[in-house]
Amino acid sequence: MNHRISAQVFDRMVDHLNNGTTDQADSVLHVPVSNFALPEHLARELEVFRRQWLVGAMASELPEPGSFVTRDILGSAVLFVRQKSGKVATYLNMCRHRGGKVELEDRGRKPFFVCAYHGWSYDGDGALRGVPFEEQLGPVDRGCNNLHAVHCEERHGIVWINFADEAPATLTEFLGAADAVLADYGLENSVIHMDKKIHSNINWKLVMDGAIDVLHPQFLHPTGVGKLIQTNASVWQDLGRHGRSFSVYKKLAEKIKAGTVEPEDRRYVTGNMVLFPNVNLIPTPDHFEFWNVWPDLKDPGKCFIHIRFVVDAAKLDERIAGRINRSWEILEQAALEEDFPMEETIQANALARPVGDFLYGRSEAPCQHLHRQMARELAAAPS
Repeated sequence: MNHRISAQVFDRMVDHLNNGTTDQADSVLHVPVSNFALPEHLARELEVFRRQWLVGAMASELPEPGSFVTRDILGSAVLFVRQKSGKVATYLNMCRHRGGKVELEDRGRKPFFVCAYHGWSYDGDGALRGVPFEEQLGPVDRGCNNLHAVHCEERHGIVWINFADEAPATLTEFLGAADAVLADYGLENSVIHMDKKIHSNINWKLVMDGAIDVLHPQFLHPTGVGKLIQTNASVWQDLGRHGRSFSVYKKLAEKIKAGTVEPEDRRYVTGNMVLFPNVNLIPTPDHFEFWNVWPDLKDPGKCFIHIRFVVDAAKLDERIAGRINRSWEILEQAALEEDFPMEETIQANALARPVGDFLYGRSEAPCQHLHRQMARELAAAPS
């Protein structure tokens, strides 16, 4: 895996540590508290989600032709299938007869799929394959009764999907400058070593905020992460819809003070990739944390957090597995015992009194970005 820190980013971070500064946004941002509490606002956000390219699966989950994965995404049952050609196709996991799921297992490998309700079957390319008792059923236009396809593209070791009814913007257009960064990461040969799913009583945006918030480590994590990460020191790289938030280990500040900084000290700077709307991709020297934070469909005070630990298959050995397991232990302690409980208090307050604004200061440019981009998307939404 390759996730090099550029000289420009490193020099900016060193300058911040020397001067006690951080990257700043052009202005403060006031976000209505109601954005975290009102079902009507959540409904508008979900429509924005359905117009974006979303991370649906990792390519490694579909290793060979016939491999499939099923997943519920934004309320839609989705079936991912590796075709005979090697390409991935995505369909609604919904029989065209009476709407049952055509595949009930989470994953596996099959040459075709059969609805357990009435036995209608479909090939891996989505084509209607068989209709039991067709003569008695009446005419069935096979060309018009294939599985509903979902826009899908495999790139950078990720299977992206888009629920838009019309042809969406291309994935290249959607990713913009983030495309090159993802290419540099080299995720194509990665596999999932660990997969964690968490249901939480928090608005999805608060979880996204917390993952890149550089103002809280010394206060909320004084005996853990706060002892490792420098508080209020960050570099923000704007990539259009997306961006990278760079934070730094205190070890670099110590080396600057001692005058012993070396080129290899770039390893003390880490750049979290934030992919709009709901992905946080966190690189480490030997693996990635890959977060998907999904809104609840009805309740703005709930979300589903899907965290995968992803690693280059060729490098995964007992030592790397042990390091990943240790990373999860650190994350589990910080997130489940400190971050999420604090965010639950914020959520409870927002639900109890959804008036006024939350303040995102100039020094919180990374956290501002999600809210500014969502506001742009909501403003551009069709009426």
